[in-house]
Amino acid sequence: MFQRFAALLLLAAFVAGGAQAQQPQPQTDLPRTQLTVGLYKIDAQVAQTPRQREIGLMFRKEMPQAEGMIFVFEQPATQCFWMRNTLLPLTAAFVADDGRIVNLVDMQPMTENSHCSEEPVRYVLEMNQGWFAKKNIKKGAKLGGELFAAGRR
Repeated sequence: MFQRFAALLLLAAFVAGGAQAQQPQPQTDLPRTQLTVGLYKIDAQVAQTPRQREIGLMFRKEMPQAEGMIFVFEQPATQCFWMRNTLLPLTAAFVADDGRIVNLVDMQPMTENSHCSEEPVRYVLEMNQGWFAKKNIKKGAKLGGELFAAGRR
């Protein structure tokens, strides 16, 4: 009887350990691009595959102030974001092909509220909440960088 109990405990520990090992981890190793807006520089991770976009900034516990993540979609569309499993309060800038910020939306951590672009966009830049406000960057401001230079050709 004791051997069965011990075997069950060992199996339970193995299953629990396996579940822990498969917990999603924050993505911190994505390619990066440099963006500008006004006088400010942003070091942005680039999420361009469906899986990279799905994970986004989930599970991150911190992010430097001048860092963000830019989501790149294949074509402009109404993009909607939520904050499931996202621990940081973020602001999403929905960005047109020419780098123009279409709209900005503050998003609260660990919520499933949908936040959408006001018009079809190909890019969404997430930054720490308050970053745009502190820099007085508003709707209509233009982002610069290689991603947007390609759209102007």
